[in-house]
Amino acid sequence: MSGIGQFFVVVLVGFGTGVLAGMFGIGGGVVSKPAIRALGATPLDAVGSTLPAVIPGAISGTLRYSREGLIRWQVFAWTALVGSVGAVAGALLTTAVPGDGHPLMLAVAGLLAFTSIRLALPQRAPAIVADPHRHANPAPRRERVEWWRCATVGAAAGLLSGLLGIGGGVVLVPSFTNWLRLPLKSALGTSLACVGVLAVPGMITHAILGHVNWAYAIPLCIGVVPGARIGAHLAIRANERTLRLSVAVVLGLIAVVYFAGELASLAG
Repeated sequence: MSGIGQFFVVVLVGFGTGVLAGMFGIGGGVVSKPAIRALGATPLDAVGSTLPAVIPGAISGTLRYSREGLIRWQVFAWTALVGSVGAVAGALLTTAVPGDGHPLMLAVAGLLAFTSIRLALPQRAPAIVADPHRHANPAPRRERVEWWRCATVGAAAGLLSGLLGIGGGVVLVPSFTNWLRLPLKSALGTSLACVGVLAVPGMITHAILGHVNWAYAIPLCIGVVPGARIGAHLAIRANERTLRLSVAVVLGLIAVVYFAGELASLAG
């Protein structure tokens, strides 16, 4: 493939990555890494070259969610702050953790599968209020956004991001919806904002190490910005049930990919 042809193919890959990031609050590396590997990138280049595109894509999508008031800034602040430290620690621990990260990746796949199933299941109908003088509308599920919960989620996401080179969104979205009890759209928007911050330490580290191939990184950045904005718009406008099913399917597919990849590595 010619240089110009490859450039436009990578731009399209970036656009698709951005749509996924904006819709589902994840980094999108599950698509961009194998795509640029197929175009000839080395394994290290595939990891390092996708990180620069995460940041502008996250900013683009976050601005769209922010306009709708869907970013929980307190959650973002604690999660991103602790997660950034965790990302550095994870990168430093890369060679110290036994099992080459395979057990941790299987655990992440299990978390994604669990969240996918929970999101896909119909929400239980509220119990009928016996007192006729009380309103039948149930109180919304109370969010649990204490600083220590947000910090714990950030530490876990940051560690896995730095240790395994995965997008923190695969941990953030399940944790925000299940443990912090954020509404789904707020969880997606806040996760996307955090993902952009968590990508910074990894991008700097890989750039210093020479793992960023700008022939891939630049066109990915060009495509990801409009893609993330469109993805965020689609998520915001989707009805709750459709969005829950879409997120469930995508997280479930990522879980299957992770399970298959790790089991194949262990078997080999």
